[in-house]
Amino acid sequence: MNHVTLTPDLILQAYANGVFPMAESREDQSLFWVDPKERGIIPLEGFHISRSLARLIRQERYQVTLNRDFTGVMEGCADRPETWINDTIFELYGTLHEMGFGHSVEVWEGDRLVGGTYGLALGTAFFGESMFSRVPNASKLALAYLVARLRRTGFTLFDTQFLTDHLASLGGIEIPRVEYRARLRDALEKRADITALDAPPSPQEVLQLSGQMS
Repeated sequence: MNHVTLTPDLILQAYANGVFPMAESREDQSLFWVDPKERGIIPLEGFHISRSLARLIRQERYQVTLNRDFTGVMEGCADRPETWINDTIFELYGTLHEMGFGHSVEVWEGDRLVGGTYGLALGTAFFGESMFSRVPNASKLALAYLVARLRRTGFTLFDTQFLTDHLASLGGIEIPRVEYRARLRDALEKRADITALDAPPSPQEVLQLSGQMS
């Protein structure tokens, strides 16, 4: 796949058909389509908050924002020895953010970006791309606030592409490709706006939406 012919519109069409692009490495500027046989998702009604994460949320030690630093979150996600986020991905998803499809959740300690996650929104589906932490549990905190926001704004599908131990600890599961595509079709028939909140989710709302008020 040549990055010259790959456009943001083609990326959106791919996601709508259940596939997404990746690169072999940061240095490899070519991309390839991925269509997992088993798809990772986080059921929005089944997000799990551990006691330690609930404690962190209650402490309100960090500030959590939406779309404050999309580029910074992508850079944080790519800041590791091996990454599939290359220059082509940076350019395309940056454009998708400017178009209103790409969104990021940031975790701040003062003025320092210490964690976050980003992805694409289409219909009532959110396609999570990557996450990072520079302090313990920052990516989990970002996901908790993201799930609360997705639920409050009417999303029905949170796609994580693959299932990792990290995501499984938060309630992530795998479903067969055929089931994923059925859920995706349903999600694309409706509309939701991740930015459509008068105020961002409060810590209490995050805990309540995730069933961890006690």
